[in-house]
Amino acid sequence: MTFQVRWPDGSETSCYSPSLVMHDWLAPGAEYPLAEFVDRSTTALQIASQRVAAAYGFACTSAMQQQAEIVAIAATHAGGAVRVLEMHPPLPAPATAAAPPAGSSATIVASASGSSS
Repeated sequence: MTFQVRWPDGSETSCYSPSLVMHDWLAPGAEYPLAEFVDRSTTALQIASQRVAAAYGFACTSAMQQQAEIVAIAATHAGGAVRVLEMHPPLPAPATAAAPPAGSSATIVASASGSSS
C-alpha cells in the first residue's frame, strides 16, 4: 500500500508499506504532531516487516528503508505537524445489512392469527 504525507514545510512524500496495517496506525486526512507521526508510522512499518517475515521467512527491506526515510526527513524539521493526505488502497466500507432486493426468492413467513374459518 502507499500513503501520501505532507510535512510541516509543505513538502510531500509518497510512502510504501507491504501491509495494510498502516490503516491501524494512521488515518487519511488526519494530522499528527511530528514526533507522534514518526512513532506511529515506524511502529506500523515494523509490524508490516514482521508480517512479511512471518509469511516469507525474511524481513521486508522496503519497509525498513521507508522507516529510515521517514526518520531522516523528520530530523530535518524542528516540529510541526504531518498530515496524511491519502492512503491507497483505502479500507473497504463496512458491510451493512440490507433487505433482499425486490423480486428475490426470499421466503416470508406469516404468522397465523389464531382465527379459524
